[in-house]
Amino acid sequence: MTLDSTAQDAPLRLGLIGCGRIAQVAHLPAIAKSADVRLAAVSDPSPVLARAIGRRYDVPGYTDTEELLQAGLDAVLIAVPDRFHRDLGCRALQAGLHVLVEKPAAATSAEAVELRDLAVKLDRTVQVGAMRRHDPGVQYARAALDRLGPIASATFWYRLPTVLRASTEAALFPPLVVDESVRSAEAQFKADRETYLLRTHGAHVFDAVRFLLGEVTQVRAELSRSGRDLHWRGSLRTSRAPASFEISANVHANYSEGVEVFGEHGAVSVRSYFPFYRQASSVRVFAEQSLEWTSPDYGAVDPYQRQLEAFARAVRRGEPADPGARDGVEALRLIEATAASAHRDGLPVEL
Repeated sequence: MTLDSTAQDAPLRLGLIGCGRIAQVAHLPAIAKSADVRLAAVSDPSPVLARAIGRRYDVPGYTDTEELLQAGLDAVLIAVPDRFHRDLGCRALQAGLHVLVEKPAAATSAEAVELRDLAVKLDRTVQVGAMRRHDPGVQYARAALDRLGPIASATFWYRLPTVLRASTEAALFPPLVVDESVRSAEAQFKADRETYLLRTHGAHVFDAVRFLLGEVTQVRAELSRSGRDLHWRGSLRTSRAPASFEISANVHANYSEGVEVFGEHGAVSVRSYFPFYRQASSVRVFAEQSLEWTSPDYGAVDPYQRQLEAFARAVRRGEPADPGARDGVEALRLIEATAASAHRDGLPVEL
């Protein structure tokens, strides 16, 4: 459903649900920079967060989400723990609003299906916050794959650092408003590191796999542990090529994220950076016929801002969201298949 003609050129009136860490360091700065959206209200059950963020951005700060949903908005951005995504997303859709929801789309693929189906029924846009799809380097790599001919293999990796992550975030993040009671409560849910880390970081990896290589029909995975560090490694059967992946949380080194794809006529190599460096991914494409590498330089970009702008275009024009609700479902199915295969010592899981 598009906006009416009088509203198509105006910024989307956006409500933010959830005023925690990811909202403060990623979404609110992106909203402030974008001409396509206008922050109209925020909500959080924590009075500390709702009031402080509302004051900081000079908008109403509600502790009751229902008040925000009735505040004359076009859309909401949901930035709360994923166990709340389905319920809040459905409430927003039922209030007539379009939804941009942080990844993963929900706590389970079954919940994500409910969100997808309701969006279809009500003719509303649901976009999932896999912001790497809006990185121009990754987009260039996707377009370049068609020049490789048949693809022989691909490798994806996503590795989070240990001590270096805290110091990097301290240098890059804005001052945060923290409600210690919320932080303490959330720590209990994050204590199940295996579930939390695979769902949180697997959402990035598996959306990237589908974005570049298409549908996945089989997953094999193994999990290794070293103290508190968890490492998933596995193989995937996709519609374009076999692929391997690694998700590591944590490694005792720098942040590392990337993709390598090898085809009959060349190769594509992508290196992505810690998102808060605001640096587009570096991509190199090798064409065997000319024996040349090409490597565009996109400089600094904000993928969170770019995903907001893509969301606004989808709402205004009635075009499919990217990634859409179905993509959110499929990423969660891959996360669940990875967990199931790892628990079965690497036995394949068919999708």
